[in-house]
Amino acid sequence: MAALPQDPFESGIIAFAADLRGGRITAAEATDACLARIAALNPKLDAFQLVDADRARQAARAVDEMLAAGTDLGPLMGVPIAVKDIIAVDGLPTTNGSLYPSAELTGPEGPLIGHLKASGCIILGKTKTVEFALGATGVNEARGTPWNPWDSSVHRIPGGSSSGSAVAVASGMCGFALGTDTGGSIRIPASFTGLFGHKTTVGLWPTDGVFPLSPTLDSIGPLCRSAGDAALIHAIVTGESLPMPTRLAGLKLGRPTNFFFDELDDTTRSTVEAALLALSAAGVEIVDIEIPEVEERARIFAAIVPAELVARLTPEGFAKAKPKMDPVTGMRAAHGLEVSAIEYASAQFRLRELEEIADEHFDGLDGWIAPSTPFVAMPVDTLKHADVAKRAMLSSRNTQPANIFGICAASLPIQQFGAPLPVGLQLMAPRGEDARLLSMAMAFEPVLGVGTPPDLSGFLE
Repeated sequence: MAALPQDPFESGIIAFAADLRGGRITAAEATDACLARIAALNPKLDAFQLVDADRARQAARAVDEMLAAGTDLGPLMGVPIAVKDIIAVDGLPTTNGSLYPSAELTGPEGPLIGHLKASGCIILGKTKTVEFALGATGVNEARGTPWNPWDSSVHRIPGGSSSGSAVAVASGMCGFALGTDTGGSIRIPASFTGLFGHKTTVGLWPTDGVFPLSPTLDSIGPLCRSAGDAALIHAIVTGESLPMPTRLAGLKLGRPTNFFFDELDDTTRSTVEAALLALSAAGVEIVDIEIPEVEERARIFAAIVPAELVARLTPEGFAKAKPKMDPVTGMRAAHGLEVSAIEYASAQFRLRELEEIADEHFDGLDGWIAPSTPFVAMPVDTLKHADVAKRAMLSSRNTQPANIFGICAASLPIQQFGAPLPVGLQLMAPRGEDARLLSMAMAFEPVLGVGTPPDLSGFLE
């Protein structure tokens, strides 16, 4: 088999932008490299639902022609990207990870995709997702489960629901990918695949043209290689100034003493503790805090998300879809039929209260810090055992609190501390403080490192 082309984005988007403008690479060459990597790796990794090679190459040629003519669309110009298959892109079908026809429920392409195209991004295709984005492990019995690229011998869960987006970035198939996060669907796969994943504050990035799993809790954001890449993407999408790394000295973070550090496996616990010690040694003050309200996360999530999903599908539509659905997703969604109006309204009222309570818990702190997930990626085959499947449902245990508190959060890769599989460190900041969150995360990278790519040779044999 021919050698795998070098990942044009191994050093990040900012380095690629400099290489593009310095004539060391063209958008067409970068796109061809990504497409070649997709052709070589996707048959095993199964990250992409659909690849739009012809239009991607056409867009790349147009980018090169514009640059040659002196037109520069900005730092994302020429970056090939992947889009989660619950996000509409004109000219491409949307499956929402389901065998049930549901493209009309997503709507036409929204302003986010239009803005990224106008910024010169090149769309390679659509990535696999858990069905209707309802699931944290990444497993999809209906459309296929992407293979976590960190283990070529064992099919491990990639995390969900933005499973394919994470696998595509981690294996160097694209510059960055879009995901969505309702209960952790960006941060969980970022944690399991060694990436940076940014859950934006709800409403900060437009969600038009995105399948609405839960309009109350849905947000959209990037999976990428570093906080620096995420900061650049965030600035382009929002029009805000580019966040810059903050000073570590003087930062004060809260380490929850309840909930977040329970249920951890040994690898996650030791790796996270090593990361916290390194941050402390670098000047970050880490203090113990208690956030008792996190215990409400499962009840509130269960009262809102399945009900909003079934409402979007309609009870009649759900009845038609369920026989074709992934059995676990179908079971979870069916709970929406049982949620009473009082339960739903009570959960909505409580969300508003929790936003104010979160502000109180952030008082005097720059953020909270905790493990992103309680464990590393487990083998898919082990999920057939009831005890393992039950534990796998805890994948979103540590991420859901940020959603119910209405805050922003990110999962940072912390691979340099010797863990055999990726471990994520979750940083959380008050709602609307995404730029501050990214500034802190960038400042952490010289201490914690950035994600390193996995060895992909086993997938090429």
